[in-house]
Amino acid sequence: MRLIRGQGERKWGQTIHRATILFDLDGTIADTAEDLIDAANAALIAEGFPPASAGAIRPGVGYGAKAMLHGALGSAGRSASAAQIQRLAERLVAHYEDHIAIKTRLFPGFLETANGLRLQGAKLALCTNKLERLVARLLPALGIADLFDAQAGRDTFPFHKPDPRHVTELVSAVGGQLPLAIMIGDSEADIAAAKGAGVPVVAVRFGYAAVPPESLGADAILDRFEELPGLIRAFLPLHEPGLTR
Repeated sequence: MRLIRGQGERKWGQTIHRATILFDLDGTIADTAEDLIDAANAALIAEGFPPASAGAIRPGVGYGAKAMLHGALGSAGRSASAAQIQRLAERLVAHYEDHIAIKTRLFPGFLETANGLRLQGAKLALCTNKLERLVARLLPALGIADLFDAQAGRDTFPFHKPDPRHVTELVSAVGGQLPLAIMIGDSEADIAAAKGAGVPVVAVRFGYAAVPPESLGADAILDRFEELPGLIRAFLPLHEPGLTR
């Protein structure tokens, strides 16, 4: 755990009651990379391209289907037209939808920590750029279909991360308050959306960003989920908004 923008020692121990905790999905709460890499290679093979190594595809995992495909093709010195890339991306998503949780696993400590936060009165929200229909298949497969009080995917609103409205609308959906919200993510889009909304943001060290987490501009870095409650308390205000001191 590394607190980059400290709030002062007196913040520690503040209650998590009424806090809204927003989580990204891929690379933050679940390790989805292997299933996505397999889907990318299935799409490439179906379109007559050679499969690529995991190392070629993985840097694009956090940036969408087309980024993965460009990485795969580039590693082999191949290129494709915009129409081919679109077709490949559609095949990738279709394969992934049918094989969505073969190798995917929740990151260690997430579920226990999330349940503990709920017991303390926090609202949990899923803020992801994954398509809604994929989220609807993945969460039950991971056994967390009922974990979140609200969720929003890439196509839930007319906007998505890094647009801050993805954050603000989701906080509103759970009846939360922005001063009592915090975002947990792993990418540039997560950090930008949270900062645009005026919400503190924690970057996980084990995510899929193409740059080190310290370079993302987050307020804190999380090494293990067991450290998360302490970080959340560090960023909560001393008093709830609207209450007098």
